[in-house]
Amino acid sequence: MDHPDFTEPLLAWGVPRLRDLPWRNTRDRWSVLVSEVMAQQTQVSRVVPKYAAFMQRFPTPVACAEAPLADLLTLWSGLGYPRRCKHLHDAARAIMQLHDGQVPDSLDALLALPGIGPYTARAVLAFADERDVAVVDTNVARVLSRVVNAPLTARASQELADRVLPEGQAWEWNQVLMDFGARVCVARNPNCNECPIRRHCAWNAGPDPAHASALTSKPQPRFEGSDRQARGLLMKALAERGVRRVDVARVMKLSDDSKRATRLLQSLVRDGLVEIRGDWCRLP
Repeated sequence: MDHPDFTEPLLAWGVPRLRDLPWRNTRDRWSVLVSEVMAQQTQVSRVVPKYAAFMQRFPTPVACAEAPLADLLTLWSGLGYPRRCKHLHDAARAIMQLHDGQVPDSLDALLALPGIGPYTARAVLAFADERDVAVVDTNVARVLSRVVNAPLTARASQELADRVLPEGQAWEWNQVLMDFGARVCVARNPNCNECPIRRHCAWNAGPDPAHASALTSKPQPRFEGSDRQARGLLMKALAERGVRRVDVARVMKLSDDSKRATRLLQSLVRDGLVEIRGDWCRLP
């Protein structure tokens, strides 16, 4: 793959088309960190209003760390994957305790924060500090595997992303590459006819290499009737009020499967997302 041929046409296509997202208008590390955690496995349209409310309520790591987790979970309700919320709260506490309330500016220190993985740590450096750091999310991994027409391991994806990163343009490049994967080189029915790098892409009508690549999105189990749905129903109810233990199965819509409801409640307790106080379940 010819690096300049690949990057220049994609930048020319993508920079004028960048989506106007609120976290793209800041270089504050905390704001970027919050946006990245919120956007994991969640549609951007759902994140935008929650992000605005969260940043108004918890504008700094200290404000977040000092608030009860229950306050965060209540605001988070509707975004799904509440463990991300707890991870963010734990990270804020670590930032307050270990970094004087300032989000660290090194990759190693960011990776040491609770719940912060390689993508999120690199995103903070690329989008807040505009460092020459390549980020690989599910969209980027899919694009890269198709461009070279080969399944890629997580390490291979990161190495390729590092190699094609245009020096001094990390902020623009990473944003463009992610937007391109989200809007054109999508998982299903990619719009190859309008692809600005079509002549540089090695993939054709054969098997999609992204399907066998690490880090790319895979088909999700059916949500309706899933454990995730049941847990989410209880978390939503707890964001509004306490729930009696005897009512947990009903709230989860598992009145005919009390053993499953008990198992799921116990999993939420183990995750630190629910507390049982006497006969009542509440947010911690």
